[in-house]
Amino acid sequence: MTKTIVVCGYGGGISNAVARRFGAEGFRVALVARNRQKVDQAARELGEAGIEARGFACDLADPTAVTGLVEQVRETLGPVTVLHWNAHATSAGDLVTCSVDELRAAFDVAATGMVVALQTALPDMRGQEGAALLVTGGGFALPDPNIDATIVRLGAMGLGLAKANQHKLVGMLNKRLAGEGIYVGEVMVLGSVKGTAFDHGQATLEPSAIAERFWEIYQQRSVWFVKIG
Repeated sequence: MTKTIVVCGYGGGISNAVARRFGAEGFRVALVARNRQKVDQAARELGEAGIEARGFACDLADPTAVTGLVEQVRETLGPVTVLHWNAHATSAGDLVTCSVDELRAAFDVAATGMVVALQTALPDMRGQEGAALLVTGGGFALPDPNIDATIVRLGAMGLGLAKANQHKLVGMLNKRLAGEGIYVGEVMVLGSVKGTAFDHGQATLEPSAIAERFWEIYQQRSVWFVKIG
């Protein structure tokens, strides 16, 4: 049976590389972002590389929209095998002054949307060989005073808090679903990635190298997170 990966929070960096890496292994690819034009163009480019891909527009902070997204992918490309959660929000940069809505948005993108997507895809994943949830993590999640100082300086407090929450969530889901044959794992990215919004000319990490780490942990299914960078 052909497998399908849903790449949530698509962009030109890590998620594009993951889409290409899994697509090269025969996966159908669903590309998800708010901008329909962007994902449709990316799907065409993947198609030119011989990968079956479709674009889907969705606000990944909206639980109802996320449920509908997974159902639409299922109808269009077949049962979901892998969810790749690459989405993040930069809202609530200063937790002292941010609004409640800004704070909720950071959590909804990092955690709520991911849980809803997983719950909706579970009927497909259960009993399917190779089922997995793969998450792009970040060094902002680590409990380190120097990292905390950097987060504050960059005005990324909401992102740091959301990433820490997400990291804990991945660990718990890994334990919860292991007995059902569903792998949950995270690649924690420690540094700037070339070709992304965080690349200001000094990025050192190649998206393709990160995608390869995702493929490795997906194949090995033995550790719940690895670091790169």
